Amino acid sequence: MKILLLEDNFLIHTTMIKRLSSKGYKVDGFVDAKKAMKAIDEGYNCFILSLATQTTQSLQMLQSIRDYYPETPIIMTNWLEECELKLLKEAYTHGCNDFIKSPFSMDEIEIKIDKLCHVRHDVVHLNAKCHYDFKTNMLQFGNKEKHFSRKESLLFNILLTHKNSLVSFDAIKAVVWEGEDVSLDSIRSLIRRLRLKLPFNCIDTIVDAGYIFRYNKINSNNLFLQEIKRSPHTVSA
Repeated sequence: MKILLLEDNFLIHTTMIKRLSSKGYKVDGFVDAKKAMKAIDEGYNCFILSLATQTTQSLQMLQSIRDYYPETPIIMTNWLEECELKLLKEAYTHGCNDFIKSPFSMDEIEIKIDKLCHVRHDVVHLNAKCHYDFKTNMLQFGNKEKHFSRKESLLFNILLTHKNSLVSFDAIKAVVWEGEDVSLDSIRSLIRRLRLKLPFNCIDTIVDAGYIFRYNKINSNNLFLQEIKRSPHTVSA
């Protein structure tokens, strides 16, 4: 997951980058709001903005981010003592998802990110015979195991998080490829690989739009009782 951090306090800046990077996040840190503003279109999954000394620029950036990313989580931190209520109202009016007042701990930041960005570290039981472990990227069904690559796990996560709803090509690009330019053929290829590893046929293609993970299909048929044997030539993405 790719995070943009705007924080001009050197100690806080370096501490947050070190801690979040240790969790496996890719963090681009900025101390200047104008430079950060120029980078918002580079495929971020989360924004953390400080209101410390660049209040006006931070609020302008918040609005620009929300115009560009209607749903991407934005967390704001505040080290100011004055006009706090006014700033809080402005931040939420412009699309802030959560607000953290100082002093705050890195644990609190991580909890906010996990909650807002649907970062999973748990074991998901798809049915009585099958579960997926997001820590190990391992799918187990019966006595069989399938290991997912990082991109396969990210794709499975977004499909599962939005189960029974359309996940667009653009959403997949933003989460799995972190905003990098990628062809539809690459997305289709990843979908095919994921389908081959799942022991049930539950990913539907919505032509020219994206994919839907049909969660109800998992328990509505007997496909989960055995691994589906499919040839790559017969699988359509």
